Amino acid sequence: MADYEVIAEGLAFPEGPVVMADGSIIVVEIMAGTVTRCWNGRKETVAEPGGGPNGAAIGPDGALYVCNSGGMGHDGSPTEAGRIERIDIATGKVERLYDSCDGAELGAPNDLMFDCDGNIWFTDLGNSGVGCKFYGGLYCARPDGSAITRIFGRAISYNGVGVSPDMTSVYVADTFTARVYAFERRIEAQTPRWLASAQGPSMFDSLAMTAAGNVCVATLMPGAITTVTPAGEVSVRAMDDRMVTNIAFGGADMMDAWLSFSGHGTLVRTRWDEPGMKLVYNA
Repeated sequence: MADYEVIAEGLAFPEGPVVMADGSIIVVEIMAGTVTRCWNGRKETVAEPGGGPNGAAIGPDGALYVCNSGGMGHDGSPTEAGRIERIDIATGKVERLYDSCDGAELGAPNDLMFDCDGNIWFTDLGNSGVGCKFYGGLYCARPDGSAITRIFGRAISYNGVGVSPDMTSVYVADTFTARVYAFERRIEAQTPRWLASAQGPSMFDSLAMTAAGNVCVATLMPGAITTVTPAGEVSVRAMDDRMVTNIAFGGADMMDAWLSFSGHGTLVRTRWDEPGMKLVYNA
């Protein structure tokens, strides 16, 4: 197992870590419906969007963009509408950008990443009602709320999403099938290309890209990070929490990795064996 430094604890199912330029980390607390900024041993609330805030990323305007799943009731059905939100980090103001596409409501938006053209690529995990399943998919949208496109629908459970460093490919991780798929980075309907599957019984969560173009996928039960190369080669690094939900890279050499251990309610930092991809936008 790796050596970890605990950055924050007592978090209500943390996800979506965003490494900020000043060294702090912004995370969402899904069960609390809040966005929280973490320093070593210190936390402060950035915003209270409610619902189920999940994936987060800094956009071209320096604001924080969040996938909000809407939260989940005891029967698995959503408690609020799923949506994409823009949050002013300085004031905590929350603005709803999207809650539907082509007249159909979003289900449970989960993770997002910006490309070099300022587009938001985001996944919808979908959700379940009593005796039924609502499918999710992959979407692309403009950050000003002006346009949204469904790239692929009827996905089982799309979760993590990442754009390759050369901006040619978009990768998604499907939770329940534990598979990674690849798309071309073009804004039109497509059919996904299967890239790899998990080693053994497990589920995939969110992901991050490395500078070399590898896909690092947070892996649930057992807790791990599964790394998939563009050629489909798979390796696994075990972690100390069965609910490893996210990984984010930063630091001077981009080899610091922040992990959300949602089972323990902690945010930790460790050293990685290759540099992560520098994101297009930061604040």
